[in-house]
Amino acid sequence: MSEVTPEREAAFAVLRRTFEQDQYTELAFREEATSRGIEGRIRAKAQMLAYGAVQRRGTSDAIVGGYSKKPGQRPVPEAMAALRLGLFELLFTRDGADHAIVDQAVSLTRAAGAGHAAGFVNAMLRRALREKDSLSARLKDDSSPKAAAFAHSAPLWLANMWWEELGAERARTLLASANQPAERAFRVNPDRTGREEMIERLAAADLELSPAEGEWPMAAPELVVARGNLAAAEQAAAEGLVVMQSRGSAAVVEVLDPQLDERVLDLCSGPGIKTGQIASRVGRQGNMVAVEIDAERAEQVALQVQRLGYHHVMVAETDGRRGEVLSTFDRALVDAPCSDLGALASRPDARWRKSPAVIERLLPLQADLLDHAADSIRSGGVLVYSTCTISRRENADQVAALALRKGLVVDDLGTLAPGFADSIDPRCLQLMPDRDHTTGFFISRLLKP
Repeated sequence: MSEVTPEREAAFAVLRRTFEQDQYTELAFREEATSRGIEGRIRAKAQMLAYGAVQRRGTSDAIVGGYSKKPGQRPVPEAMAALRLGLFELLFTRDGADHAIVDQAVSLTRAAGAGHAAGFVNAMLRRALREKDSLSARLKDDSSPKAAAFAHSAPLWLANMWWEELGAERARTLLASANQPAERAFRVNPDRTGREEMIERLAAADLELSPAEGEWPMAAPELVVARGNLAAAEQAAAEGLVVMQSRGSAAVVEVLDPQLDERVLDLCSGPGIKTGQIASRVGRQGNMVAVEIDAERAEQVALQVQRLGYHHVMVAETDGRRGEVLSTFDRALVDAPCSDLGALASRPDARWRKSPAVIERLLPLQADLLDHAADSIRSGGVLVYSTCTISRRENADQVAALALRKGLVVDDLGTLAPGFADSIDPRCLQLMPDRDHTTGFFISRLLKP
């Protein structure tokens, strides 16, 4: 039995914690990396292996199921984790020799106490190695929802939904983009430092930076896209100098467009990323209420605004559907709980936690939040509804129903940014991870007569 590399040991542990203990992959990886003391390139490779193997579970499991002599019977958990990791390496990476990948997967199985399954793992991976060319060809065959679900490792229900709502071409490219590295960006806190000053500081730490401008019409002026090791940016975030935030997330507040000294309601504020951006815009004479029902997330909001240096934000731990908050706000933001289908690239295990039933449960919650927000703004006020998902029922359908219920006017954002107009309701915006290389936010703006 060969000695297993530290990056594979960490990735194997993360896989087991994700699928056997139902832990979030990101949290499991951070804890494993810290406890094992892995850093630098080893940590980066461990993360690539862990995240990739979690994302590609659908493809790996389909291959294992197809090879099994007893359909429907899954190998023991230790073997399944080793197979998921081994198949990901064989089919989707180019870093290691094929024979070494197989050998390492067998060693992981034995080291985990499942030596009786080591032969099974060896046979499965060696067969996959022999059939690598034919398997690779299947990974390019996405001519139907079922083929695309296999090729891009997605739940079949999701492939079917996007196929129906968006068409085959967009569905395929969206599914593919969910397996690409997520955008990494941050917003400079203008009340603590300047953008150019921060760019200079982080560039000295070998972080490649570029302003989020160009053809992006909703770019926050203080936003910067980053490539490379984010350790220096994360340290700056801990100091309140920057906030790790995607361009899509920041675009929501750009559409809200809070003005100096206004009163703004952030009805689903946790963990406070957009809250800080709004607080910066309304200024210290502005009045802002951030509502969050979850105690832990409410504490995150409070800590976030404190870290950024804002003392004009009232954090209310209450139910945004009916909690008593101040009324007659100038603007309200409902960044609602959603199915997160526009953020699959940044949350490796998210696709396996979602289902049509999740969407069904969220719809009445979103509608209730929107109704309360509409009642909380003054005549002439602005309501922005956003989600980080790509789902007609959660997005365009909710906006149309709200406008009808509350007599609101849907602002035509599509004329301002036609390249980002939602295909279902072009008055709204739908950012697409495949096209826009950021989180897939849906953004709408409604006006109260």
